[in-house]
Amino acid sequence: MKTDSVKIYDRVSAVEAIKRLGEDDLLFLNRLIVERLKLISQAKSTRLMAAFTIGDRVSFQDADGRTIQGVVRRLNKKTVSVIAADGHRWNVSPGFLQLEKTAGEDLVF
Repeated sequence: MKTDSVKIYDRVSAVEAIKRLGEDDLLFLNRLIVERLKLISQAKSTRLMAAFTIGDRVSFQDADGRTIQGVVRRLNKKTVSVIAADGHRWNVSPGFLQLEKTAGEDLVF
């Protein structure tokens, strides 16, 4: 278990407490949960994005299952911009990318 996670030991009590909440309290709780899920998603995306730099060679599968290879051109807020070998531009979630070769790996000193 992660050190920053909280374990609910008595889920039955939590469920019963939620059942007693009114509409306003449920809407408030829903907003809190949605905000927390967004924050977790952003942190995960940022962590995955840190594995890539501009110039890296990457690959991913398109919707048809074909493997696309290309070069990272830009790191956006939520996606990585990739230029494929055929010149096609793709915006891909970092979770779908496989690192093939890091930028500068071809350089020999």
